[in-house]
Amino acid sequence: MKILVANLGSTSFKYRLFDMADERQLARGGIERIGAAESPCFVDVGGRRSELLAKVPDHAEAVRRCLAQLTDPEQGCLKSAEEVAAIGFKAVHGGRVSGVQRVTDDVLKAMEEMNLVAPAHNPPYIAAMRQLRERLPEIPLVAAFETGFHQTIPNRNRYYAVPWKWIEDYQIRRWGFHGASHAYIARRAAELWQHEGRNPTGLRIISCHLGGSSSLTAIKDGQSMATSMGMSPQTGLLQNNRVGDFDPFALTHLMQSSGLGLDQVLSQLSTQGGLLGLSGKSGDLRDLEEAAAKGDAQARLALDVFVANIRQYLGWMLVELGGADMLVFTGGIGENAAAIREGVAAHLTALGITLDEERNQTARGETDISGAQSRTRVWVIPTNEEIVVARHVQKHLQG
Repeated sequence: MKILVANLGSTSFKYRLFDMADERQLARGGIERIGAAESPCFVDVGGRRSELLAKVPDHAEAVRRCLAQLTDPEQGCLKSAEEVAAIGFKAVHGGRVSGVQRVTDDVLKAMEEMNLVAPAHNPPYIAAMRQLRERLPEIPLVAAFETGFHQTIPNRNRYYAVPWKWIEDYQIRRWGFHGASHAYIARRAAELWQHEGRNPTGLRIISCHLGGSSSLTAIKDGQSMATSMGMSPQTGLLQNNRVGDFDPFALTHLMQSSGLGLDQVLSQLSTQGGLLGLSGKSGDLRDLEEAAAKGDAQARLALDVFVANIRQYLGWMLVELGGADMLVFTGGIGENAAAIREGVAAHLTALGITLDEERNQTARGETDISGAQSRTRVWVIPTNEEIVVARHVQKHLQG
């Protein structure tokens, strides 16, 4: 069975093609600037990359173009587009609809109900899914929702202290996101634990997905027990340009003092906050580390607040799990920012967490960076959200 996993933006389409017989990636590719006069298209099959410019007016045509590249007699890897069993999507928020779902009118309606909660993610996915259903009805579409992995969170960690009617009628609760990434870490960490001859039953993992957006999840026996993101992807840790946790009663003060409307305030919190807002310069951690090294006080503050945020949630999750057997860093920042990892683990020897300084500084790819006396194993593990989506789609198709 071959599964195409799609990652959609408002004007982009990126994909990976997997052969689920051995979970081998056959190809990857993408199309940018969809709707422009010319759209750059590329495909990489087994390390052989080809590029071209084409007119791609919408996402349905992007998928057609992708299938044409994959079935090209000289450069493709498929004999026919009929070999693609389904297109899988790493969908973000369906509210009342979660887990793995065939894309139907009701699923799209449920996603629309969450548009205000996930404004950067849901609308482009909904629009593209509608186009694909209309124009390519022969290919099943399957959505694997980011919230699905967090359905195991116990109620004590799921609910806000709001009027119960809000919970029942308006889906107000801690949903959690980055589900595919945390699910991958849960499975891969257990495999590594087993490779060392240890029993993974009851394994306690704290997964730190740190990147353009970031979240922590406490995992026990492969199941999510607590997570930092809440009702929306804007919450929890501060992000590159999103505020993270924020006192809702500050909104009225902001509106009265600034004269801004609610939509303007929310827009600024979700596009001009986070690392960008605190530093006043950039939401890219690499830029901030460079500026801080040159003495920029605001850049240093942004980095310090980011690390403090991570440690706050780490503390909660250590208490929730009663300690941790593995602490895992993943995502663009988690995998590459040694200074952030060092800051997160600083002065935690009494809690059983220490890093090996040299291993941390030289870490590349999947590697153990634990200190010699660390009771908690500390790992860097590159995530693979696409293979998780492909597994979900395969399981769904097989019933």
